[in-house]
Amino acid sequence: MSNVMQVNTSNFESEVLKSDKPVLVDFWAAWCGPCRMVAPVIDQIAEQYAGKVKVVKLNVDENPQIAERYQILSIPTVYLFKNGNQADGVVGARPKQSFEEMLNKHV
Repeated sequence: MSNVMQVNTSNFESEVLKSDKPVLVDFWAAWCGPCRMVAPVIDQIAEQYAGKVKVVKLNVDENPQIAERYQILSIPTVYLFKNGNQADGVVGARPKQSFEEMLNKHV
């Protein structure tokens, strides 16, 4: 997980919204089975797109304000932010190809 950073309420704005590169945000929770299934894929994506995309994880249980702001109703939810705005996203456990297709449209 060296290429994946944990973000929270205190650093979400600086690390995600004010980032100079696109940011892939994995909204997850420790109790979520599908989140654990997606985690290795997110790690692979972080390695594959290193230098082009910042990849971060946000625990929705520990940061409910942000989850509410972005209307995270189901996890895992993975959103791509560009220039401070949500540009794209997928909900649910998906194969690596789904994340690659989303990123390749924006990077």
